[in-house]
Amino acid sequence: EFIRAEGVQAVRRYICGYGGGSPGSITTPYLEPIIFEPKLKVAVTLEFENKQANKLGMPLPKGRWRFYRRDSDEQVEFTGENEIDHTARDETVRVLIGHAFDLVAETKRTNFAVNNPKRTAEESFEIKLRNRKKEPVEIVVREHLPRWSSWEIAAHSEQFTKKDAQTIEFVVPVKPDEERIVTYTVRYVNLPQPPL
Repeated sequence: EFIRAEGVQAVRRYICGYGGGSPGSITTPYLEPIIFEPKLKVAVTLEFENKQANKLGMPLPKGRWRFYRRDSDEQVEFTGENEIDHTARDETVRVLIGHAFDLVAETKRTNFAVNNPKRTAEESFEIKLRNRKKEPVEIVVREHLPRWSSWEIAAHSEQFTKKDAQTIEFVVPVKPDEERIVTYTVRYVNLPQPPL
């Protein structure tokens, strides 16, 4: 054991989203079917500030970290472990500590159409989220838009944030034993003219 810190305040996040990567590119759109797993694992992450005010504030070496918390009986409870990279002081640390078995996420493509005359393609998705916990949670739905570099969201059931050039996120509150459905349609625009 190299570093030990008690009382570190961390935020637990639940994140789901398929894959990543990009079959499309800057010069060539990807308009073939993309196969993806309909059941999504919901990742559990811890996020904390490496600051002196948060009982840290020192360079953190790369290595395995174990996380514990006190339960309602004040007993120490192991909550997960994973590797972190070298982290400078005053930076944010994000660590995947496992997957939630009591949060369910399923996705399905509900539409895909290419319109060559308009040089567009539209793809629609439905993501079902179920919370089997006894407390409400927020689930971050991270969606990658891998077909083409130029896109717009044509319709959406929840507010979203554009995270980077090909990723959007929905933050969805889900009550205990509730199912929420997120839908959206992405329109890929300015596709190259198809060959004659």
